[in-house]
Amino acid sequence: MRFSKEMLTAVSVFCLTSAVMAGQPGAPIQAYAHPTLFGSQGHSLVTTENDVIIGGKICKPCHAKTIENKQNVVIDRFAKDMLKNMKDKMDARRADLFNPKMPVLRSELAFILADGLDLKDVKANSYTDVTAEYWAKDQIDRALTADVMIGYPDSTFKPDQPITKAEVLATFAKMMDVSADKNAAPAIDGQAVKYVPKWAYGAANEVIASGILNKAPDKDKLIKDEYLSKEQVAYMLGAMKSGFVIDTSNGAVNCATKYEPVAIKIKLSERLSARTSNVGDTFTAKTTEDVTIAGTCFPAGSTVKGVVSSVARPGIKKPGYIEVKFESIKNGDNCAEFPKKLSSAQADVLKNPNIISRLLGAPFSMAGRIVGVAGRTVSSGVEVVANGLEEYGDNWSDAFCDTASLHPLKGLKSVGSSFITVGKGVYNVVKLVGSGVFGVCYEFVDEAKYLIVPNTTNDSCMNPDEELTIIY
Repeated sequence: MRFSKEMLTAVSVFCLTSAVMAGQPGAPIQAYAHPTLFGSQGHSLVTTENDVIIGGKICKPCHAKTIENKQNVVIDRFAKDMLKNMKDKMDARRADLFNPKMPVLRSELAFILADGLDLKDVKANSYTDVTAEYWAKDQIDRALTADVMIGYPDSTFKPDQPITKAEVLATFAKMMDVSADKNAAPAIDGQAVKYVPKWAYGAANEVIASGILNKAPDKDKLIKDEYLSKEQVAYMLGAMKSGFVIDTSNGAVNCATKYEPVAIKIKLSERLSARTSNVGDTFTAKTTEDVTIAGTCFPAGSTVKGVVSSVARPGIKKPGYIEVKFESIKNGDNCAEFPKKLSSAQADVLKNPNIISRLLGAPFSMAGRIVGVAGRTVSSGVEVVANGLEEYGDNWSDAFCDTASLHPLKGLKSVGSSFITVGKGVYNVVKLVGSGVFGVCYEFVDEAKYLIVPNTTNDSCMNPDEELTIIY
Protein backbone atom coordinates (compact mmCIF):
# COMPACT_ATOMS: atom_id res chain seq x y z
CA MET A 1 0.00 0.00 0.00
CA ARG A 2 1.38 3.34 -0.95
CA PHE A 3 1.48 6.50 1.08
CA SER A 4 1.89 10.10 0.01
CA LYS A 5 1.70 13.66 1.14
CA GLU A 6 -0.67 14.68 -1.61
CA MET A 7 -3.82 13.34 -3.22
CA LEU A 8 -5.45 15.81 -5.54
CA THR A 9 -8.50 16.04 -7.81
CA ALA A 10 -8.57 15.66 -11.52
CA VAL A 11 -11.88 17.30 -12.27
CA SER A 12 -10.62 20.03 -14.55
CA VAL A 13 -12.22 22.98 -16.29
CA PHE A 14 -11.15 24.89 -19.38
CA CYS A 15 -9.26 28.00 -18.30
CA LEU A 16 -7.65 30.93 -20.06
CA THR A 17 -5.20 32.97 -17.99
CA SER A 18 -5.25 36.50 -19.34
CA ALA A 19 -2.71 39.22 -18.71
CA VAL A 20 -1.72 42.42 -20.42
CA MET A 21 1.71 43.90 -20.60
CA ALA A 22 2.16 47.45 -19.42
CA GLY A 23 5.11 49.49 -18.20
CA GLN A 24 8.51 47.93 -18.75
CA PRO A 25 8.75 44.76 -20.90
CA GLY A 26 8.15 41.58 -18.99
CA ALA A 27 5.96 43.16 -16.30
CA PRO A 28 2.59 41.35 -16.34
CA ILE A 29 -0.59 43.15 -15.29
CA GLN A 30 -3.69 41.16 -14.34
CA ALA A 31 -6.20 42.31 -16.93
CA TYR A 32 -9.45 41.30 -15.30
CA ALA A 33 -10.49 42.27 -11.81
CA HIS A 34 -13.14 39.57 -11.69
CA PRO A 35 -11.81 35.99 -12.01
CA THR A 36 -14.75 34.62 -14.02
CA LEU A 37 -14.74 37.25 -16.75
CA PHE A 38 -13.62 35.86 -20.11
CA GLY A 39 -12.61 32.59 -18.51
CA SER A 40 -9.75 33.89 -16.38
CA GLN A 41 -9.48 32.73 -12.79
CA GLY A 42 -7.94 33.79 -9.54
CA HIS A 43 -6.24 30.54 -8.53
CA SER A 44 -3.62 28.49 -10.30
CA LEU A 45 -4.23 24.92 -11.41
CA VAL A 46 -2.55 21.89 -9.85
CA THR A 47 0.45 20.23 -11.45
CA THR A 48 0.44 17.07 -13.50
CA GLU A 49 2.37 15.18 -10.84
CA ASN A 50 -0.64 15.02 -8.57
CA ASP A 51 -3.36 12.42 -8.47
CA VAL A 52 -7.09 12.19 -8.57
CA ILE A 53 -9.34 12.99 -5.65
CA ILE A 54 -12.75 14.51 -5.59
CA GLY A 55 -14.11 17.43 -7.54
CA GLY A 56 -17.13 19.68 -7.49
CA LYS A 57 -18.85 18.12 -10.47
CA ILE A 58 -19.75 14.96 -8.59
CA CYS A 59 -21.89 16.93 -6.16
CA LYS A 60 -25.06 17.26 -8.18
CA PRO A 61 -27.81 18.05 -5.68
CA CYS A 62 -30.51 15.84 -7.14
CA HIS A 63 -28.71 12.52 -7.51
CA ALA A 64 -25.38 10.90 -6.84
CA LYS A 65 -22.71 11.24 -9.46
CA THR A 66 -19.46 9.33 -9.72
CA ILE A 67 -16.07 10.50 -10.92
CA GLU A 68 -14.91 7.00 -11.67
CA ASN A 69 -12.37 7.11 -14.50
CA LYS A 70 -11.92 10.86 -14.03
CA GLN A 71 -8.27 10.05 -13.45
CA ASN A 72 -8.18 10.22 -17.25
CA VAL A 73 -7.99 13.98 -16.77
CA VAL A 74 -4.69 13.61 -14.95
CA ILE A 75 -3.47 11.08 -17.52
CA ASP A 76 -4.46 13.44 -20.31
CA ARG A 77 -2.58 16.29 -18.68
CA PHE A 78 0.50 14.13 -18.13
CA ALA A 79 0.53 12.93 -21.75
CA LYS A 80 0.13 16.41 -23.23
CA ASP A 81 2.83 17.87 -21.01
CA MET A 82 5.16 14.99 -21.86
CA LEU A 83 4.65 15.50 -25.61
CA LYS A 84 5.18 19.25 -25.28
CA ASN A 85 8.38 18.75 -23.28
CA MET A 86 9.65 16.30 -25.86
CA LYS A 87 8.95 18.70 -28.73
CA ASP A 88 10.64 21.55 -26.83
CA LYS A 89 13.82 19.47 -26.44
CA MET A 90 14.05 18.67 -30.14
CA ASP A 91 16.07 20.67 -32.62
CA ALA A 92 14.17 23.06 -34.86
CA ARG A 93 13.91 20.69 -37.82
CA ARG A 94 12.49 17.85 -35.75
CA ALA A 95 10.14 20.16 -33.85
CA ASP A 96 8.71 21.51 -37.10
CA LEU A 97 7.93 17.97 -38.24
CA PHE A 98 6.66 16.77 -34.86
CA ASN A 99 3.24 15.12 -35.01
CA PRO A 100 1.95 13.24 -31.92
CA LYS A 101 -0.23 11.05 -34.15
CA MET A 102 2.78 9.64 -36.02
CA PRO A 103 4.57 6.41 -34.99
CA VAL A 104 6.78 6.69 -31.96
CA LEU A 105 10.52 6.47 -32.63
CA ARG A 106 13.01 4.58 -30.49
CA SER A 107 14.53 7.84 -29.23
CA GLU A 108 11.07 9.17 -28.39
CA LEU A 109 10.15 6.06 -26.43
CA ALA A 110 13.39 6.43 -24.47
CA PHE A 111 12.53 10.08 -23.79
CA ILE A 112 9.00 9.26 -22.56
CA LEU A 113 10.25 6.49 -20.28
CA ALA A 114 13.28 8.33 -18.89
CA ASP A 115 11.55 11.63 -18.17
CA GLY A 116 8.12 10.15 -17.41
CA LEU A 117 9.53 7.76 -14.80
CA ASP A 118 12.15 10.30 -13.68
CA LEU A 119 14.96 7.79 -14.14
CA LYS A 120 18.04 9.11 -12.35
CA ASP A 121 21.05 6.87 -12.97
CA VAL A 122 22.88 7.45 -16.23
CA LYS A 123 25.89 5.81 -17.87
CA ALA A 124 27.32 6.93 -21.19
CA ASN A 125 26.42 4.49 -23.98
CA SER A 126 28.74 3.28 -26.71
CA TYR A 127 26.31 3.33 -29.59
CA THR A 128 27.83 4.93 -32.66
CA ASP A 129 24.65 6.64 -33.87
CA VAL A 130 23.87 8.46 -30.60
CA THR A 131 26.30 11.36 -30.53
CA ALA A 132 26.88 13.81 -27.71
CA GLU A 133 24.83 16.40 -29.62
CA TYR A 134 21.84 14.13 -30.22
CA TRP A 135 18.68 15.75 -28.81
CA ALA A 136 17.66 12.74 -26.66
CA LYS A 137 21.10 11.41 -25.70
CA ASP A 138 20.54 11.91 -21.97
CA GLN A 139 17.18 10.13 -22.04
CA ILE A 140 18.55 7.27 -24.15
CA ASP A 141 21.44 6.83 -21.73
CA ARG A 142 19.06 6.75 -18.76
CA ALA A 143 16.70 4.25 -20.43
CA LEU A 144 19.65 2.01 -21.25
CA THR A 145 21.05 2.30 -17.73
CA ALA A 146 17.65 1.33 -16.28
CA ASP A 147 17.72 -1.76 -18.55
CA VAL A 148 14.32 -0.94 -20.00
CA MET A 149 15.68 -0.57 -23.55
CA ILE A 150 18.64 -2.09 -25.40
CA GLY A 151 20.48 -1.37 -28.62
CA TYR A 152 21.46 -3.63 -31.51
CA PRO A 153 24.40 -6.08 -31.81
CA ASP A 154 26.05 -3.87 -34.45
CA SER A 155 26.64 -1.17 -31.79
CA THR A 156 23.81 1.03 -33.00
CA PHE A 157 20.67 2.19 -31.21
CA LYS A 158 18.80 3.36 -34.32
CA PRO A 159 17.22 6.30 -32.47
CA ASP A 160 15.28 7.60 -35.49
CA GLN A 161 13.73 4.26 -36.36
CA PRO A 162 10.03 3.69 -35.58
CA ILE A 163 9.55 1.08 -32.89
CA THR A 164 6.84 -1.50 -33.56
CA LYS A 165 3.77 -1.99 -31.43
CA ALA A 166 5.02 -5.40 -30.37
CA GLU A 167 8.32 -3.92 -29.18
CA VAL A 168 6.55 -1.17 -27.25
CA LEU A 169 4.29 -3.72 -25.55
CA ALA A 170 7.31 -5.85 -24.71
CA THR A 171 9.01 -2.80 -23.17
CA PHE A 172 6.00 -1.95 -21.00
CA ALA A 173 5.58 -5.61 -19.97
CA LYS A 174 9.21 -5.55 -18.87
CA MET A 175 8.35 -2.75 -16.44
CA MET A 176 5.15 -4.27 -15.00
CA ASP A 177 4.50 -7.25 -12.78
CA VAL A 178 1.10 -8.47 -14.02
CA SER A 179 -0.15 -12.05 -14.38
CA ALA A 180 -1.37 -12.96 -17.85
CA ASP A 181 -1.66 -15.86 -20.31
CA LYS A 182 1.67 -16.21 -22.11
CA ASN A 183 0.40 -18.25 -25.03
CA ALA A 184 -3.03 -16.96 -26.04
CA ALA A 185 -3.33 -14.63 -29.03
CA PRO A 186 -3.86 -11.13 -27.59
CA ALA A 187 -7.31 -9.58 -27.95
CA ILE A 188 -9.03 -6.40 -26.76
CA ASP A 189 -12.82 -6.38 -26.37
CA GLY A 190 -12.99 -9.54 -28.43
CA GLN A 191 -10.92 -8.12 -31.29
CA ALA A 192 -7.60 -9.73 -32.14
CA VAL A 193 -4.68 -7.37 -31.81
CA LYS A 194 -2.88 -7.30 -35.14
CA TYR A 195 0.87 -7.19 -35.80
CA VAL A 196 1.81 -9.03 -32.62
CA PRO A 197 4.05 -12.01 -33.37
CA LYS A 198 4.02 -15.09 -31.14
CA TRP A 199 7.19 -14.04 -29.31
CA ALA A 200 5.26 -10.99 -28.01
CA TYR A 201 2.00 -12.78 -27.05
CA GLY A 202 2.88 -12.93 -23.36
CA ALA A 203 4.01 -9.30 -23.21
CA ALA A 204 0.93 -8.07 -25.08
CA ASN A 205 -1.42 -10.03 -22.81
CA GLU A 206 0.35 -8.66 -19.75
CA VAL A 207 -0.09 -5.07 -20.92
CA ILE A 208 -3.73 -5.71 -21.85
CA ALA A 209 -4.39 -7.25 -18.43
CA SER A 210 -2.84 -4.19 -16.75
CA GLY A 211 -5.60 -1.98 -18.16
CA ILE A 212 -3.30 0.82 -19.33
CA LEU A 213 -4.34 0.39 -22.96
CA ASN A 214 -7.88 1.38 -21.98
CA LYS A 215 -6.63 4.93 -21.39
CA ALA A 216 -4.86 5.30 -24.74
CA PRO A 217 -6.68 7.19 -27.52
CA ASP A 218 -7.65 5.69 -30.90
CA LYS A 219 -8.32 2.20 -29.60
CA ASP A 220 -9.28 1.00 -33.08
CA LYS A 221 -5.88 2.05 -34.45
CA LEU A 222 -4.22 0.59 -31.39
CA ILE A 223 -5.71 -2.78 -32.32
CA LYS A 224 -5.20 -2.64 -36.09
CA ASP A 225 -2.00 -0.63 -36.73
CA GLU A 226 1.55 -1.94 -36.70
CA TYR A 227 2.87 1.08 -34.84
CA LEU A 228 1.69 3.01 -31.81
CA SER A 229 1.71 6.80 -31.96
CA LYS A 230 3.76 9.05 -29.71
CA GLU A 231 0.50 10.17 -28.12
CA GLN A 232 -0.67 6.62 -27.39
CA VAL A 233 2.63 5.73 -25.71
CA ALA A 234 2.51 8.87 -23.56
CA TYR A 235 -1.03 7.99 -22.45
CA MET A 236 0.04 4.42 -21.65
CA LEU A 237 2.81 5.64 -19.36
CA GLY A 238 0.44 8.13 -17.72
CA ALA A 239 -2.02 5.32 -17.06
CA MET A 240 0.72 3.15 -15.60
CA LYS A 241 1.82 5.96 -13.28
CA SER A 242 -1.81 6.46 -12.23
CA GLY A 243 -2.64 2.83 -11.52
CA PHE A 244 0.61 1.27 -10.27
CA VAL A 245 3.14 1.64 -7.50
CA ILE A 246 6.32 2.83 -9.25
CA ASP A 247 9.75 2.13 -7.73
CA THR A 248 12.72 2.76 -10.04
CA SER A 249 15.40 2.63 -7.36
CA ASN A 250 16.69 -0.63 -8.87
CA GLY A 251 16.06 0.25 -12.50
CA ALA A 252 12.89 0.11 -14.56
CA VAL A 253 12.53 -3.68 -14.83
CA ASN A 254 9.47 -4.77 -12.79
CA CYS A 255 9.28 -1.27 -11.34
CA ALA A 256 5.47 -1.09 -11.55
CA THR A 257 3.24 -3.15 -9.24
CA LYS A 258 -0.55 -3.15 -8.94
CA TYR A 259 -2.02 -2.26 -5.57
CA GLU A 260 -5.15 -3.44 -3.80
CA PRO A 261 -7.92 -0.82 -3.45
CA VAL A 262 -9.27 0.31 -0.10
CA ALA A 263 -12.78 1.79 0.28
CA ILE A 264 -13.35 4.51 2.87
CA LYS A 265 -16.73 6.05 3.68
CA ILE A 266 -16.58 9.53 5.18
CA LYS A 267 -19.06 12.23 6.15
CA LEU A 268 -17.94 15.84 5.92
CA SER A 269 -18.02 17.94 9.08
CA GLU A 270 -18.11 21.31 7.32
CA ARG A 271 -18.89 23.03 4.06
CA LEU A 272 -16.34 23.30 1.26
CA SER A 273 -17.31 25.53 -1.63
CA ALA A 274 -15.58 26.78 -4.74
CA ARG A 275 -17.44 30.04 -4.15
CA THR A 276 -15.91 30.82 -0.76
CA SER A 277 -13.10 28.37 0.07
CA ASN A 278 -9.46 29.34 -0.41
CA VAL A 279 -6.28 27.39 -1.00
CA GLY A 280 -4.85 26.21 2.32
CA ASP A 281 -8.19 25.97 4.16
CA THR A 282 -8.25 22.87 6.35
CA PHE A 283 -11.26 20.64 6.96
CA THR A 284 -12.25 17.44 8.75
CA ALA A 285 -14.56 14.52 8.12
CA LYS A 286 -15.63 11.42 10.04
CA THR A 287 -15.54 7.84 8.83
CA THR A 288 -18.92 6.10 8.85
CA GLU A 289 -17.56 2.55 8.71
CA ASP A 290 -14.53 0.67 10.02
CA VAL A 291 -11.55 0.69 7.65
CA THR A 292 -8.10 -0.91 7.77
CA ILE A 293 -5.14 1.13 6.51
CA ALA A 294 -1.55 -0.09 6.64
CA GLY A 295 -2.58 -2.92 8.96
CA THR A 296 -4.30 -0.63 11.47
CA CYS A 297 -8.07 -0.75 11.97
CA PHE A 298 -9.71 2.65 12.23
CA PRO A 299 -13.26 2.36 13.61
CA ALA A 300 -16.24 4.38 12.46
CA GLY A 301 -16.01 7.92 13.78
CA SER A 302 -12.28 8.26 13.10
CA THR A 303 -11.21 11.76 12.07
CA VAL A 304 -10.07 12.42 8.53
CA LYS A 305 -8.06 15.59 7.97
CA GLY A 306 -7.65 17.40 4.69
CA VAL A 307 -6.75 20.71 3.09
CA VAL A 308 -8.01 22.66 0.08
CA SER A 309 -5.26 22.57 -2.54
CA SER A 310 -6.78 24.48 -5.46
CA VAL A 311 -9.93 26.41 -6.29
CA ALA A 312 -11.54 27.54 -9.54
CA ARG A 313 -14.32 30.03 -8.86
CA PRO A 314 -17.69 29.37 -10.52
CA GLY A 315 -18.39 31.62 -13.48
CA ILE A 316 -20.45 32.01 -16.61
CA LYS A 317 -21.19 28.51 -17.94
CA LYS A 318 -18.50 27.19 -15.56
CA PRO A 319 -19.47 25.23 -12.46
CA GLY A 320 -16.04 25.76 -10.93
CA TYR A 321 -14.37 23.15 -8.80
CA ILE A 322 -12.57 22.66 -5.54
CA GLU A 323 -9.53 20.39 -5.22
CA VAL A 324 -8.69 18.83 -1.89
CA LYS A 325 -6.06 16.65 -0.29
CA PHE A 326 -7.07 14.01 2.23
CA GLU A 327 -3.92 13.88 4.30
CA SER A 328 -4.42 11.59 7.27
CA ILE A 329 -6.80 9.55 9.37
CA LYS A 330 -6.65 9.43 13.19
CA ASN A 331 -8.32 7.62 16.04
CA GLY A 332 -6.84 8.14 19.48
CA ASP A 333 -3.11 7.52 19.26
CA ASN A 334 -3.38 5.71 15.93
CA CYS A 335 -2.65 7.85 12.88
CA ALA A 336 -1.87 7.03 9.25
CA GLU A 337 -1.38 8.88 6.00
CA PHE A 338 -3.78 8.02 3.23
CA PRO A 339 -2.71 5.81 0.33
CA LYS A 340 -1.66 7.81 -2.67
CA LYS A 341 -3.83 6.70 -5.57
CA LEU A 342 -7.53 7.15 -5.90
CA SER A 343 -9.55 4.88 -8.18
CA SER A 344 -12.96 6.51 -7.80
CA ALA A 345 -15.09 8.68 -5.57
CA GLN A 346 -18.86 8.77 -5.34
CA ALA A 347 -21.22 11.12 -3.54
CA ASP A 348 -23.77 8.87 -1.82
CA VAL A 349 -25.81 11.34 0.23
CA LEU A 350 -26.15 14.89 -1.02
CA LYS A 351 -27.56 17.75 0.99
CA ASN A 352 -28.18 21.45 0.50
CA PRO A 353 -27.54 23.93 3.32
CA ASN A 354 -30.82 24.89 4.96
CA ILE A 355 -32.41 28.31 4.39
CA ILE A 356 -31.39 29.58 7.85
CA SER A 357 -27.72 28.91 7.21
CA ARG A 358 -27.95 30.50 3.79
CA LEU A 359 -29.64 33.62 5.17
CA LEU A 360 -27.05 33.97 7.92
CA GLY A 361 -24.11 33.52 5.60
CA ALA A 362 -25.24 35.49 2.55
CA PRO A 363 -24.68 39.07 3.83
CA PHE A 364 -21.10 38.33 4.82
CA SER A 365 -20.08 36.42 1.71
CA MET A 366 -21.84 38.92 -0.57
CA ALA A 367 -20.14 41.90 1.08
CA GLY A 368 -16.77 40.20 1.10
CA ARG A 369 -16.90 39.14 -2.54
CA ILE A 370 -18.11 42.55 -3.74
CA VAL A 371 -15.38 44.32 -1.75
CA GLY A 372 -12.87 41.86 -3.22
CA VAL A 373 -13.90 42.69 -6.79
CA ALA A 374 -13.86 46.42 -6.10
CA GLY A 375 -10.48 46.19 -4.39
CA ARG A 376 -8.94 44.25 -7.25
CA THR A 377 -10.34 46.77 -9.72
CA VAL A 378 -8.86 49.74 -7.86
CA SER A 379 -5.48 48.15 -7.14
CA SER A 380 -5.09 46.88 -10.71
CA GLY A 381 -6.12 50.31 -12.01
CA VAL A 382 -3.48 52.03 -9.87
CA GLU A 383 -0.84 49.62 -11.16
CA VAL A 384 -1.84 50.15 -14.79
CA VAL A 385 -1.80 53.97 -14.38
CA ALA A 386 1.51 53.93 -12.50
CA ASN A 387 3.22 51.75 -15.09
CA GLY A 388 1.71 53.80 -17.88
CA LEU A 389 2.94 57.08 -16.40
CA GLU A 390 6.40 55.60 -15.95
CA GLU A 391 6.52 54.49 -19.56
CA TYR A 392 5.08 57.82 -20.74
CA GLY A 393 7.79 59.71 -18.89
CA ASP A 394 10.46 57.45 -20.36
CA ASN A 395 9.09 58.07 -23.87
CA TRP A 396 9.43 61.86 -23.52
CA SER A 397 12.83 61.56 -21.83
CA ASP A 398 14.08 59.52 -24.79
CA ALA A 399 12.53 62.02 -27.21
CA PHE A 400 14.43 65.02 -25.77
CA CYS A 401 17.68 63.09 -25.27
CA ASP A 402 17.68 61.70 -28.82
CA THR A 403 16.80 65.07 -30.34
CA ALA A 404 19.49 66.86 -28.34
CA SER A 405 21.95 64.15 -29.45
CA LEU A 406 21.18 65.07 -33.08
CA HIS A 407 18.98 62.03 -33.71
CA PRO A 408 15.67 63.76 -34.42
CA LEU A 409 14.07 60.75 -36.14
CA LYS A 410 14.59 58.61 -33.05
CA GLY A 411 13.20 61.46 -30.95
CA LEU A 412 10.13 61.64 -33.17
CA LYS A 413 9.67 57.88 -32.82
CA SER A 414 9.70 58.23 -29.01
CA VAL A 415 7.03 60.93 -29.25
CA GLY A 416 4.88 58.55 -31.26
CA SER A 417 5.45 55.83 -28.65
CA SER A 418 4.12 58.17 -25.97
CA PHE A 419 0.76 58.40 -27.75
CA ILE A 420 0.66 54.59 -28.01
CA THR A 421 1.37 54.39 -24.27
CA VAL A 422 -1.55 56.71 -23.52
CA GLY A 423 -3.90 54.70 -25.75
CA LYS A 424 -2.80 51.44 -24.18
CA GLY A 425 -3.31 52.83 -20.70
CA VAL A 426 -6.80 54.12 -21.50
CA TYR A 427 -7.71 50.75 -23.02
CA ASN A 428 -6.53 48.85 -19.93
CA VAL A 429 -8.32 51.20 -17.52
CA VAL A 430 -11.59 50.92 -19.48
CA LYS A 431 -11.24 47.15 -19.49
CA LEU A 432 -10.65 47.09 -15.76
CA VAL A 433 -13.64 49.32 -15.06
CA GLY A 434 -15.86 47.12 -17.22
CA SER A 435 -14.52 44.05 -15.49
CA GLY A 436 -15.18 45.53 -12.07
CA VAL A 437 -18.76 46.56 -12.88
CA PHE A 438 -19.41 43.14 -14.34
CA GLY A 439 -17.89 41.50 -11.28
CA VAL A 440 -20.01 43.41 -8.77
CA CYS A 441 -23.21 42.59 -10.71
CA TYR A 442 -22.23 38.98 -11.14
CA GLU A 443 -21.43 38.47 -7.47
CA PHE A 444 -24.72 40.03 -6.40
CA VAL A 445 -26.77 37.85 -8.77
CA ASP A 446 -24.77 34.74 -7.89
CA GLU A 447 -25.31 35.24 -4.16
CA ALA A 448 -29.04 35.86 -4.66
CA LYS A 449 -29.38 32.74 -6.80
CA TYR A 450 -27.56 30.64 -4.23
CA LEU A 451 -29.80 32.02 -1.48
CA ILE A 452 -33.05 31.25 -3.32
CA VAL A 453 -32.24 28.15 -5.38
CA PRO A 454 -29.02 26.57 -4.07
CA ASN A 455 -29.45 23.56 -6.37
CA THR A 456 -28.36 25.68 -9.31
CA THR A 457 -25.02 26.62 -7.77
CA ASN A 458 -24.29 23.54 -5.68
CA ASP A 459 -22.25 21.71 -8.32
CA SER A 460 -18.96 22.95 -6.93
CA CYS A 461 -19.34 22.46 -3.20
CA MET A 462 -19.41 19.78 -0.52
CA ASN A 463 -21.85 20.27 2.33
CA PRO A 464 -21.86 19.08 5.97
CA ASP A 465 -23.10 15.51 6.42
CA GLU A 466 -22.65 14.60 2.76
CA GLU A 467 -21.36 11.07 2.67
CA LEU A 468 -18.59 10.08 0.27
CA THR A 469 -17.18 6.71 -0.70
CA ILE A 470 -13.52 6.98 -1.68
CA ILE A 471 -11.88 3.95 -3.29
CA TYR A 472 -8.08 3.88 -3.35
